[in-house]
Order: sequence, then structure tokens, then C-alpha cells
Amino acid sequence: MQIYSEAVKILVVEDEQTAAEFLCKGLREEKFLVDSASTSDEADELVLVNEYDAILLDVMIPGQDGFALCQSWRKRGITSPILFLTARSDIADRVLGLDLGGDDYLVKPYAFEELLARVRVMVRRSGNPSTGAILFFGELRIDTRAQTAEIGGQPVNLTAKEYQMLEFLALNAGRLVTRIELWEHIWESYDQPDSNVVDVYIGYLRSKLGRDPDYIETRRGLGYIFHPVEA
Repeated sequence: MQIYSEAVKILVVEDEQTAAEFLCKGLREEKFLVDSASTSDEADELVLVNEYDAILLDVMIPGQDGFALCQSWRKRGITSPILFLTARSDIADRVLGLDLGGDDYLVKPYAFEELLARVRVMVRRSGNPSTGAILFFGELRIDTRAQTAEIGGQPVNLTAKEYQMLEFLALNAGRLVTRIELWEHIWESYDQPDSNVVDVYIGYLRSKLGRDPDYIETRRGLGYIFHPVEA
């Protein structure tokens, strides 16, 4: 069962290529968006331009070590939850990591299932809204745990990207969501934006939700507003 939608974005900072590939592949299979970095400089650059729901940070990386990088981010006001991944198992190291601003500490080798559980806890504690809520908008019901939608009790057949777009719009109901916001939350940072792709997916979504009521308002040149509908 998938717990989170792909609107949850994770940064993996790991310099060991095999470990990084395994971790990123496993997280993507669990429907997370994943960016990766192998050095402190790469990680720092990504954190400056993206908001992450969680950061998985190896301690021993080229450049600044993970402890110093975490401390630097916290001083600059970056609040994304950080899970240290390291072979350093001494109690002193764990205490140091937590004191410098880390949220959790996992010693290598670890079971992937345990890592997933810890990530879910961190994201839930950080207040990410897509943690299992049922959203209702009139006859539209969105189950963020099962990643499904129904209208009047009938399932809406959505692709993964269509569902992700619907959930993100619904979680931001009543406010303008720009095309850039939709792109950054639904596609990965390394993807190159297509000026038309967001509009195309909005069209797909509208055709499946119907227009009575019309849940999605287009603000030409600006973005979209998902309108709450009273039950």
C-alpha cells in the first residue's frame, strides 16, 4: 500500500553510487519524488532552489560532512526534516547529529522498510497534509492514502500524474496555484519543463471530473484555482 503521493519530495545525499541508486529506486517505487546529490555542494545547490519534505543525508560525503551541512542549513532557516544515514554508530555521533539539527539517525546497514517507516514519521510530524486524509468536495471524495478519487461513489480512473495534480490542487483549494508550482511538485527537479504539459494534464483532469460542477478555474497566464464545493 502506498502511503504518500508523489507530491512528497525527498532529497537523497549519498556519494556511494550503488547505495544511492538502490535508495532512490526504492523511494520512487513507493511513489515519492526523489532528487539526489553526491557532494555537499550539489546538495546545497538543490536545497537552495527546492523545498523538500525530507532529506536523507549521508554523514561522510565529499566537501562538508553531513553534520556541518545540516548545521549550515539550520542556521539559514531550512526546516526540512533530516535523517542522517551513516556507518558511524557511536552514541556521541548520534547525539551530535541530533544536536546540530537532525531529526533522526539511522545506522548502516539498515533495512529499507525501517527507513521508509522513519521517513513517513518525519513527513507526518512536519505537517505535510498528504498523510492519509480523506478530502471531500461535494460529491468528490479524494483518499490520499489509497490515492484514489470518487464522484458520487463512482471511481474516477486517473493516471498517476492526474491523481497527483488533483491532490495538490485539492490540498490548496481556494488559492491560486501557478503552473510553476504544479510542475515543481509533480515532476522531478531534473525534468525539463514543457510549457504546455501542465495545461494538457489539466485538460485530462477536467475531462474526467466533468464540468458540473467545474472544480478547476483557469486564470489565464497565472495558473489555476480548485474551488471547494459544498456537500
